Amino acid sequence: MKIINIAIDGPSGAGKSSLAKKVAKTLGYIYVDTGALYRSIGYYVRNKGISLEEVNKTIDLLPEIKLDLCYDNGVQKVMLNGEDVSSYIRTPDISMYASAVSAIPEVRTFLLDIQRNIAKTKSVVMDGRDIATVVLPDADVKIYLTADPKKRAERRYEELIGKGVETTLEEVYNDMTLRDKNDSTREVAPAIKAEDAILLDNTLFTEEDTLKRAIEIINEQVK
Repeated sequence: MKIINIAIDGPSGAGKSSLAKKVAKTLGYIYVDTGALYRSIGYYVRNKGISLEEVNKTIDLLPEIKLDLCYDNGVQKVMLNGEDVSSYIRTPDISMYASAVSAIPEVRTFLLDIQRNIAKTKSVVMDGRDIATVVLPDADVKIYLTADPKKRAERRYEELIGKGVETTLEEVYNDMTLRDKNDSTREVAPAIKAEDAILLDNTLFTEEDTLKRAIEIINEQVK
């Protein structure tokens, strides 16, 4: 069977992970949440007491970090030095650390092989910010998922509240806007739309609408 790679990029709060999971389940592919890998490194760095201002110290910590992806009933779990950290890496604080460490070239190189090796042997749906431009530039399908910033902030806020995280819509919007700016303007692998990616704006879409349109795009691209 031919290996198919699907790349889904986009800004924070667009619903990339949710869409990628559903696409993978619908097609029977492996879902790879690359953002979770960066979040895990950010989590490790923060727990080492390193501030965002001195995040370049992450480079010295990389030899201490061992990351693995495993799947339990189709659900991806991130193992950091043997510990499942999946439930600890989705807070606004860790989001900012993830953005900061992702701007470090050595961190991106460290994770690149992990991501590409998975895609070489399995049909995958991979979401992130530079999948189509850097990680999988030869992906069979490239989708850039986006939405109005206020709508994205509302979605992320509802997600965090649902997980019991204490925050405000204003705080989420400000953090998201700052992260979008940092990610899109960084010198290494900026978070931008690939020239050959299909734009999918889901501002007015439900999750079901978004999935339907994504599957349509995939069917159009993969013959």
